[in-house]
Amino acid sequence: MAAITAAMVKELRDRTGLGMMECKKALVESEGDVDAAIENMRKSSGLKAAKKAGRTAAEGVALVKVSDDNTRAFVLEVNSETDFVARDDNFMGFVREVLDVAFNNDETDVAKLMAGDLEGKREALVQKIGENITVRRVIKVEGAVVDGYVHSNNKIASVVALTAGDSEVARDIAMHVAAVNPRVARGEDMPQEEVEQEKDIIRAQPDMAGKPPEIVEKMMAGRIAKFLKEISLVDQPFVKNPEQTVGALVKSNGGELSSFVRIEVGEGIEREEVDFAAEVAAAAGSSKS
Repeated sequence: MAAITAAMVKELRDRTGLGMMECKKALVESEGDVDAAIENMRKSSGLKAAKKAGRTAAEGVALVKVSDDNTRAFVLEVNSETDFVARDDNFMGFVREVLDVAFNNDETDVAKLMAGDLEGKREALVQKIGENITVRRVIKVEGAVVDGYVHSNNKIASVVALTAGDSEVARDIAMHVAAVNPRVARGEDMPQEEVEQEKDIIRAQPDMAGKPPEIVEKMMAGRIAKFLKEISLVDQPFVKNPEQTVGALVKSNGGELSSFVRIEVGEGIEREEVDFAAEVAAAAGSSKS
């Protein structure tokens, strides 16, 4: 059985908001598997949801470039090792150049995009700055009406495509996407295996115990419907006017939602947490010897 470390308990507490002893017990029962512990805790305690692991290895920026006719947009993520470098003018100049080349050449394949001059410029920048720099991903969005939004810290970028309407509406919805982070455009877009997993969790919750199967199924259907509304862009209350859903806003402007993209710098990349106090203590100890 894997040893249960303080870091594992901390991660589970951060992701669930539950007590230390409860988290430690859940980790023991799951043999150190954090994701399995979360699923078991959701079944036993009615925990609504858990945050995704937030430890990311990459800093950097995400930017958007939209065509003048608002029918095409490119979203780019470029990573650096530290946030300090991500705010450097030389780094930002390189990122903007990469985005311009991707946009002008209609290229989303990173390997093809970086072949030639851009790779040479990346290597030169790495030598100058002293940190690794990686062009991680480029995404293209097309539609009748397209616009995007980049949060002020350049860490979150989003693009929305509509079938018709005003580009300002598309930009406002892109701002909503950046802020709220919907999982899917519509409830029916949610992968069925994830819906089934959510159903299993609901069935196993304490208030379902002892109820007739038909009552359980009825209650589960209601909770699944609520769950899908909460994660679906068109059903979410619009951040600028919570009295109106995003879907209703789009329809009132004569269109429908075609697609959306949201990227957050470093998402999905884990890093080893550094205990700076321990490092300093170790360094101090070695200097005395």
